[in-house]
Amino acid sequence: MKNIARLCVLIAAMLILVNPALASGPLETLKDAVDDVIEILKKPELKGPEHEEERKRAIREAVSRVFDFREMAKRSLSRYWRKLDDKQREEFVELYRGLLERTYLKRIEAYQNERIVYKGERIRDRYALVKTIVITDKQVEIPVDYKLIKREKGWMVYDVVIEGVSLVNNYRKQFKSIIRRSSYDGLVKMLRQKQN
Repeated sequence: MKNIARLCVLIAAMLILVNPALASGPLETLKDAVDDVIEILKKPELKGPEHEEERKRAIREAVSRVFDFREMAKRSLSRYWRKLDDKQREEFVELYRGLLERTYLKRIEAYQNERIVYKGERIRDRYALVKTIVITDKQVEIPVDYKLIKREKGWMVYDVVIEGVSLVNNYRKQFKSIIRRSSYDGLVKMLRQKQN
């Protein structure tokens, strides 16, 4: 019996050493990622316009470790996703990721020592919700909730809800409207133009 217990402890320790994200819950995973981004923004050697590309690259890498862009793109495209082949899906994920980066990188870089309060997590099977509040320098409280899904490499964000507005639902409505007015190809063309 002792040997079985030791073996279980050894296997658990090996899993943690191989992939620490598996040992972290959704709140810890998210907090680590947010702390990484804040640390990047505070680095003196990455400040200023001459370091913009390097700073953005570092932020992208930190965000990519915790955001599941494929899941976000799939949910934003909704039923139209099923009609795409693998090549179209990969292209759409990259275009979607680029859209999010262009939209939100400037906001992230505008960080001015806002406080982030982690209110807790709710886990149901392989899904989780982490509730946070961003407190601005003027003491305005902005509720931001993160929806996460458990993957092999750990917890990954698939939606962000800011003041009750879901990022994924917002894009789903926009994409649906564009596809109805034009077509899926019209949506892709528009996303490509924005990227260029």
